[in-house]
This record gives sequence, C-alpha cells and structure tokens, in this order.
Amino acid sequence: MKLIVAIAALAAFSSAALAKEVTLTGEGKCLKCALKKADKCQNVVEVKDGDKTATYKLTGDVSKGFHGEICSQTKKVKVTGTLDKEHGELAVTKIEAVK
Repeated sequence: MKLIVAIAALAAFSSAALAKEVTLTGEGKCLKCALKKADKCQNVVEVKDGDKTATYKLTGDVSKGFHGEICSQTKKVKVTGTLDKEHGELAVTKIEAVK
C-alpha cells in the first residue's frame, strides 16, 4: 500500500515538474459579460488555430488584476503562464494588451 501511495505522489510531482510555461496570443474576454457563459466574471482567452478556436480560463492574481481591461470590451492579449489543457486553464504569470 505504501508503494502505491509513493508511486502516486511521484507521478503527481513529475507531471507538475514537466509543466512548461507557454505564451498564447488571442482575444481576451470576460466569460460572463462577453460570452454569457458564466454567473461570475472570469477572464478567458480565445486562441484560433486554423478553423478551430480554443477557450482557456485565466487563473491567478495577475489575471484578476487585468480583468478591468477586458470585462466590458474584448482586447487582443498576449498571455504567459502554465497551461493545464485537461482543465482548460492557464495559470497566468504575465498578461498584456497587444496593439
């Protein structure tokens, strides 16, 4: 049993250590105000790849501090952080509007 717990802990640590920081450029929007898909405000970035669009929720204090910039209007943004594709979230370390 201890071996199973140790293996599970090692696997969790390994996947966290392998997470890489990525930079995405796309449309910064509010999930509630712009997309009408939530009851509370939440920053998202929509990234186009050919004819497909991926939407990632932006998390963390850096994202929250930027919310006023995109709550009432959509802006092109460049976002850097750790991407969790499984949950569709990006833990933001840097975000800025792109001109």
